[in-house]
Amino acid sequence: MITFILGGNKSGKSDHAMRLLRNSPGPALFLATGKAEDLAFHQQIAAHRERRDPALPVVEVGWDLPRALLEAREGYRSVLVDSLDFWLYVCTREGRERELTGALLTALEHCRDRNVLLVSCEIGFTPLPASSEARAFLKQLGRLNQAVAALADEAYLVVAGLPMTLKKAEHGCTEAD
Repeated sequence: MITFILGGNKSGKSDHAMRLLRNSPGPALFLATGKAEDLAFHQQIAAHRERRDPALPVVEVGWDLPRALLEAREGYRSVLVDSLDFWLYVCTREGRERELTGALLTALEHCRDRNVLLVSCEIGFTPLPASSEARAFLKQLGRLNQAVAALADEAYLVVAGLPMTLKKAEHGCTEAD
């Protein structure tokens, strides 16, 4: 099952994803896409590490997230990816965002037999950025978020620490049954 967790910066989306991961079948793996390039981001990553269970294995991935997801199928029943926005940023810096976005969506299709949780920023609520680079990234992330949401079995939007269900997997009987 694919679960997609969206939210703004500091919305609580990562904490919600960790709660979902704790309730997922094990063994579990955390795929981290963020790499600190400044002191503030280093501190944010350190705070995330302190809140995680030290027994949870963490693999830092760069642009090669699709490969890491497929490899994780061998030993893990649940995988948390945090976060797609930073991953897309790395792919954009490599000039491979289209190729790698396609590879990610294909990898996700092959991971439906596992529990995959993906975190991403919902930045569509922000004012339109002034720079053309920032606007292009905003559009790319919006397209990626839409594609992942379409594949997802469940999707949540986290606002002020409160998860709102956008899409829920259908289990059990329908009203017509």
